[in-house]
Amino acid sequence: MAHLNCAVLPRFLAALLLLLSWIFGLSLGTELSFVTCGSVIKLLNIKHNVRLHSHDVRYGSGSGQQSVTGVAAVEDSNSYWSVRGTSDALCHRGTPVKCGQTIRLTHVNTGRNLHSHYFASPLSSNQEVSAFGEEGEGDHLDEWTVQCGGSVWKREEAVRFRHKATDALLSVTGEQYGRPIHGQTEVHAMSSPSQHSLWKAMEGIFMKPSESPPGSRDYSHPHTEF
Repeated sequence: MAHLNCAVLPRFLAALLLLLSWIFGLSLGTELSFVTCGSVIKLLNIKHNVRLHSHDVRYGSGSGQQSVTGVAAVEDSNSYWSVRGTSDALCHRGTPVKCGQTIRLTHVNTGRNLHSHYFASPLSSNQEVSAFGEEGEGDHLDEWTVQCGGSVWKREEAVRFRHKATDALLSVTGEQYGRPIHGQTEVHAMSSPSQHSLWKAMEGIFMKPSESPPGSRDYSHPHTEF
């Protein structure tokens, strides 16, 4: 089987992204100034310069659920999350996410949702954040409210995610794990807003607004990894 050399690979990936944008009606990061439902994105904690990350490694304490961490690497495919609606409020594909809207963030590679509850986080003893559910379906503890300054979630804007059930904010304060996830940063939730709870949408594919019928479901999303 032929292998792509290093010089050809970036051009191949660029061509693949352009093809996907044509098939799925996606924006590759240049046209849309806001985040839309159905988009697959990476989220950067701007204080600690780490991207929200998960993987099939469970916590050894607390809930024992799938761990959620922060990683410095830009290219890691385990940092992609799909922006989705809740079971009570659909998020129609391609529509801008509003400030104050409640969403779910589904980890693309494992199909589990960003989740929180009153377990203590392993390193800082703040509120644990985990990934929970199967194939994108979990429970009401997967719901997060987007806090931003205008009418919609703008891509260049730093936003916060408030956990709807516990009122805590998705945060990073810099504690780092040892083995088996050496160097990855603890992600947890905290009650008070601070610089540690500011996030920005980064790399990804963004669904363009469309004329989809109002009753269409939002649960499908591209699983392509880049």
